[in-house]
Amino acid sequence: MIHDAQLDYYGKRLATCSSDRTVKVFDVIGGEPLKSSGHTLKGHTGPVWQVAWAHPKFGHILASCSYDGKVLIWGERSQGTTDGGWTRVKEHTLHTASVNSVSWAPHELGAMLACASSDGKLSVLTFKDDGQWGADIFNGHAIGCNSVSWAPATQPGSLIHPQQPGAQPSAPFKRFASAGCDNLVKIWGYREDTQSWVEEETLDGHTDWVRDVAWAPNIGLPRSYIATASQDKTVLIWTKDSLTSPWVKTALDPSTASGAPSAAAAGKFPDVVWRVSWSLAGNILAVSCGDGKVTLWKENLRGIWECVSDMSS
Repeated sequence: MIHDAQLDYYGKRLATCSSDRTVKVFDVIGGEPLKSSGHTLKGHTGPVWQVAWAHPKFGHILASCSYDGKVLIWGERSQGTTDGGWTRVKEHTLHTASVNSVSWAPHELGAMLACASSDGKLSVLTFKDDGQWGADIFNGHAIGCNSVSWAPATQPGSLIHPQQPGAQPSAPFKRFASAGCDNLVKIWGYREDTQSWVEEETLDGHTDWVRDVAWAPNIGLPRSYIATASQDKTVLIWTKDSLTSPWVKTALDPSTASGAPSAAAAGKFPDVVWRVSWSLAGNILAVSCGDGKVTLWKENLRGIWECVSDMSS
């Protein structure tokens, strides 16, 4: 079974991971993956749950996480070498249970990878200037962590309130959200003074495990958005209008979508919701549900989220 599929930054490569303990990388030409061009990356000893491409400024780098408790970072050898292909550049083995999610930070922050594990811990790998990898690991969620998603590096509101001439540019802040088996979403920020990750806020709105969290891209508009998907069959959109205002939650309502069964409960999807993913512009949300359907959602001018498309697998 294939658990994840990710296109690289340019949409030229497709990485997939599977229960067969392997990661496969294909070239994509004309929108179709070339089966003949595939590389198989072997190193995990359990099902591989997720893959994530680093930004191309760091080279051709791919991370994978598995039930075996390991995170592997792969790098592609340069084209000129006789044994072109992929090599393992880092093995992260600090977790003691399945690692369920990996996510690269915005490239402005450097090569940083957040990981979420069933051992209840979160970890952040950082590639340092001396060529070594640093690792921070800390308690995240009781019972286990399911997903991580980084905040955009752009400060909310920076587009509307531009920097004063002559002022020092503010350093991009390091912040990410995690989803857990304790039904909570937590927001973590890095404190430069203590060189540690601290829990900044907790979003409590689900009644069962939170399966996925996705922080929307932001070009510098004041409002921040986070989408969360849960075992309780709901998707919540959390919005924050300014740096000091609280997070406000809104549930997506699939019963208003065209083709929804007449008996559909308001605010509930037909099955467990597994994944949520924002478009590059951060204005369209894709929701993947256990019934095999993917729905696309958009906020209208009245601030109501509407289903604009649905696709069956």
